Amino acid sequence: MSSPPPSRAMQRVPCERCGASTFIPSNLGVFQYGNCHECGHAVMTPVKLDQFELRAVCGSGGMATVYRAHDETLDRDVAVKLMQPEFANNADYMAGFFKEARYQASLNHTNIVQVYNYGQFKGYKYLVMEVADQGDLESRIKKHGRVDELLVLDVGIKMCSALDLVQKKGLIHLDLKPDNILYNIDEEPKLTDFGIARKEDEGRASELHGTPFYIAPERVALGKQDFRSDMYSLAATMYHALTGQVPFDAPSVEDTVWMHVKTRLTPPRKIAGDISKDTDGAIVRAMSKDPEKRFKSFDEMTMALEASRSELLQKRSGVKRGWF
Repeated sequence: MSSPPPSRAMQRVPCERCGASTFIPSNLGVFQYGNCHECGHAVMTPVKLDQFELRAVCGSGGMATVYRAHDETLDRDVAVKLMQPEFANNADYMAGFFKEARYQASLNHTNIVQVYNYGQFKGYKYLVMEVADQGDLESRIKKHGRVDELLVLDVGIKMCSALDLVQKKGLIHLDLKPDNILYNIDEEPKLTDFGIARKEDEGRASELHGTPFYIAPERVALGKQDFRSDMYSLAATMYHALTGQVPFDAPSVEDTVWMHVKTRLTPPRKIAGDISKDTDGAIVRAMSKDPEKRFKSFDEMTMALEASRSELLQKRSGVKRGWF
């Protein structure tokens, strides 16, 4: 699933992202890809996997690659997450892959990437999901430096709704971060990647998993986690989008995670003075070191974010509050 050695024989294929025709080596192996000469996006020769024609690479990680594909039976576009072959015979990896599929498939929500099916074909294990290939929140932060406050509030409100369902299903996501908030063609944010999610009554794994910039302090210091750990990570994600900076950063992973426990949070408004007081207050509360001082529920956090959004909309439209 990586770029092959160069070949003189070439073939022309269309780029799914920009539409340009580009030449790639004819000796590409199954699931290997080249790059579009216009936009640099990964391009490949279409490959059949059961009823799915894999047409383009959406993204790739250490254990799996996600492809944009066409379901020829149901005549619809889907995303196919394909486990790297070297992990397919590892029982632990496959158990985690299957658990991820079951957890995510149990969550029917507009702002959670829907899993349609789990399957295997000629030794390849895969998930079939809805398409959300218009980038992620992380790429928008990198592109713009900071994301507009109204857009961040919209993401926060929708993620609160998604995480409320996650909680009601007795699950904890445990890896909420900008990379795991994808966008579809309608610019709707979608939560994805339940690879390290756990049941709330399951207890923590033997090793601490998560992303250092967004991990909740109680997970680091006490080995405890519940829905409020996801709330903290959501607020840390919003902090990053609003300010262009992660809440805590240090030279090492260990130092970074312990900053969540020991270092006082710099309010986002201290970094970017144009952030509204209500938004600043909501983020600071959701990122309290003590989980008991955070919002009592995602509904309560939603109300705070909606109030901030309403205030900001009125301010930007020039409409005065109260009686005229």
